[in-house]
Amino acid sequence: MAALDVKLNVFEGPLDLLLHLIEKNKVQIFDIPIVTITDQYIEYINNMEEEDLDVMSEFLVMAATLIRIKSKMLLPKDEEVSEEEEDPRDELVRRLLEYKMYKYAACELKDMELDGEKNLYKGASIPAEVKNYHEEIDPYELVSGLGLDLEKLNEIFKSVMRKQVDKLDPVRSKFKTIEKEEISLEDKMAEVREQVRGLNGINFRTLLEMQPSKMNVIVTFLAILELMKISAITIRQDELFGDIIIDSKDEL
Repeated sequence: MAALDVKLNVFEGPLDLLLHLIEKNKVQIFDIPIVTITDQYIEYINNMEEEDLDVMSEFLVMAATLIRIKSKMLLPKDEEVSEEEEDPRDELVRRLLEYKMYKYAACELKDMELDGEKNLYKGASIPAEVKNYHEEIDPYELVSGLGLDLEKLNEIFKSVMRKQVDKLDPVRSKFKTIEKEEISLEDKMAEVREQVRGLNGINFRTLLEMQPSKMNVIVTFLAILELMKISAITIRQDELFGDIIIDSKDEL
């Protein structure tokens, strides 16, 4: 029999060597030709020059296992024994399959590690002016300073938006219409400011419900927040759970 052209440092252990021999002989792992594989395995370890006894002992234990399986396979079968007798190779096949699975997973992880080394990340390059920017007035602080909760304004806004949806006719709303260009935030701020100019008390909910469309409700809500930020209006709530009232700070 020709000598095996292999090196010990190729294999990580006896199972690794067995997988190599199975692939080299192009046989199925579920139907190992145990005689051929055992002979090749024994020939290989006879040529090993390994001085580490722990390593050698692992290969010798597997050699003993192969010889035991080989002996069982060569013994004549007892006719009285059931045909469903366990194959002597089953345990070895199970160990080889488990090893092959873990070896494949290790290779996948190694490939992922190598691919990860190729990833380059750009460092942060946000201009200092942008990174350090803070709004002069925080809407939450502005409202809380008046003893109100911005969540209350948000609840009223959502309630009005739901009413806008309820106003839609499920049939006629699908008809094609000529859409009018919606008003901008700046225009809406000017409109609201003019509506409340010189007034002491206009209901926040009423102001939203006066709007003709959902988009106008949204822009009006934003306009009110912006007018609060520039101190053109103030809001108040005279009693717990009472209406939110908008007061103008502009004179007539």
